[in-house]
Amino acid sequence: MRKLLDYANIPEAEDLYDAASELIRLQEFYKLYPHNITKGEMSEPMLSHFFSFKTSSNLIDAFISYFSETSLNADEAYHMGLVAYDEDKFQHAFLWFLYSWEGLTEYSTTTEEELLRFLSLSAYNFGSLPVAIYFGQWLLNLGETSKRQRALSCRYSTGGGNPRLMYAPVKEEVEWDEPRIIRYHDIISDREIEILKNISRPQLSRSKTRQGVTKDRTSQSVFLKEDNTVARISQNIADITGLSVESAEYLHVQNYGIGGRFKPHYDALMSDVEIGGDTVFPEVGVALKPKKGSAVFWYNLKKNGTLDLDTLHAGCPVLVGNKWLATKWIHEFGQEFRRPCSLSDWE
Repeated sequence: MRKLLDYANIPEAEDLYDAASELIRLQEFYKLYPHNITKGEMSEPMLSHFFSFKTSSNLIDAFISYFSETSLNADEAYHMGLVAYDEDKFQHAFLWFLYSWEGLTEYSTTTEEELLRFLSLSAYNFGSLPVAIYFGQWLLNLGETSKRQRALSCRYSTGGGNPRLMYAPVKEEVEWDEPRIIRYHDIISDREIEILKNISRPQLSRSKTRQGVTKDRTSQSVFLKEDNTVARISQNIADITGLSVESAEYLHVQNYGIGGRFKPHYDALMSDVEIGGDTVFPEVGVALKPKKGSAVFWYNLKKNGTLDLDTLHAGCPVLVGNKWLATKWIHEFGQEFRRPCSLSDWE
């Protein structure tokens, strides 16, 4: 907002953030759309009355002058969206990102990839899953910015030559290449699934995050200690991944009913889900549908020990059906010779 900055002589970015926040509050109070604000449809009394006393009079005058004379460009609208998103006003953020997207030009510094990602995330956060998927799919199909590097593949795998899998290899499907996300099909039988469900049901309690019980995670769950069935599943996981499970956590069985979800976070499926319940990776635009008996595997950490930010993922709400899954968190400790460390900044 160079014109605005020159006019008001704003010394710091914090002032601009506060002014944008006040404007979004005005938008929320009067139920305005971005084009109402940027097309000079707000009166001077409306603006003057609504800005808080902490906002300087020069800044108010600048905003009144600015919005009566010109409209925001894509980069400025994107900034408005970021402020709204930061304040958890996701519907307003979505409208600003949409306005910015429609106004992109060859001179814009904001990229279409950034806007599609925030459009998808905003829609997800205000509960519109179809819209979130729509923009996520658009992002996925954006050839210039897609992070997919190689053609995906399916094959029979022996887990790197594991003797237990030589005569009964597993079906391996690469769902995404960077970060590498692999689905293994039919690795747990229907009988084993029913045993895990029967063991888990009497012990289920509300799932927790690091902050305890929150609305961000609406499932029931239980950590199962090793009995014959659980031990057999853990051994199967070790065989397939080639990793040691000696330092791994207990098998975590979770159940998501209708509306159950897990908001974006960093961290084996036991049921199909009729509608909803996908595991989504918003940073790369991937959505994985639950499939009974399959397991999805990825590394949260890079070989250099840093967090792979592209593995941010979330569980979409279940719309129809019931979602059961079991999670096995395998720690990096004990994998020194199975997955050697790297000194590279990017690997």
